[in-house]
Amino acid sequence: MLACATWNIHRCVGRDRRYDPGRTRSVLREIDADLVALQEVEVLYDATDLLAYLTEGSEWLAIPAPTLRRSRGHYGNALLTRLPVVRHRHVDLSLAGREPRGAIHAVMEWAGSKLRLLATHLGLGAKERRVQTLRLLELLGQQRVAGPADVTVLVGDLNEWLLWGRPLRWLRSHFLDSPAPPSFPAGWPVLALDRIWVEPRNRLVEVRTWSSPAARLASDHLPVVARLRGAAIDPLHASGRHGTS
Repeated sequence: MLACATWNIHRCVGRDRRYDPGRTRSVLREIDADLVALQEVEVLYDATDLLAYLTEGSEWLAIPAPTLRRSRGHYGNALLTRLPVVRHRHVDLSLAGREPRGAIHAVMEWAGSKLRLLATHLGLGAKERRVQTLRLLELLGQQRVAGPADVTVLVGDLNEWLLWGRPLRWLRSHFLDSPAPPSFPAGWPVLALDRIWVEPRNRLVEVRTWSSPAARLASDHLPVVARLRGAAIDPLHASGRHGTS
């Protein structure tokens, strides 16, 4: 099994409005996932490198993907991975007049196959999210899963609270349905803003929020964690179109 997580860490500022990277690191150690997509990662040039601090003493490789660069530091997405990385790049999802947004597109080796991951944080505007979702789906269509044992994962804070809005309908059409436990706000979660989608669908075993006391305090979002099986059991179902798990 492989554990994959997504977490908007809210600049390491918790629900108590206190900046505490140590608390963020503790929650990441609790989750202990093989892949973790992080959003709202702020790295200040005059302070300890946050990603170096979060991964210190671990097996994670940190891949930063800032979307905003300022004189005092940068801010955006990041990926922590224990899997060997074949290649990775930043995908620009920014729209004029809106906060810059992006995605990490990484290809990794896993159990003798390839795992392709898109980790993102979509915008706050409904129209903005529609355009960004279409861009991601176009990218997925250009590079679909190649081998019968390969897998694709789309993960991140999608900021989509309209359950029957077009972005979620489009994503369901591509990936089939996926569990979407509520993750926001962390103290009393009612909205499933943070999502994990897997293709083929039968590789997805479960999706759940990580709701430990520390996680409920460390950010305004709860982490969402998924478990993936290492290989399709039945090759006739490798496309994921004939069942779930």
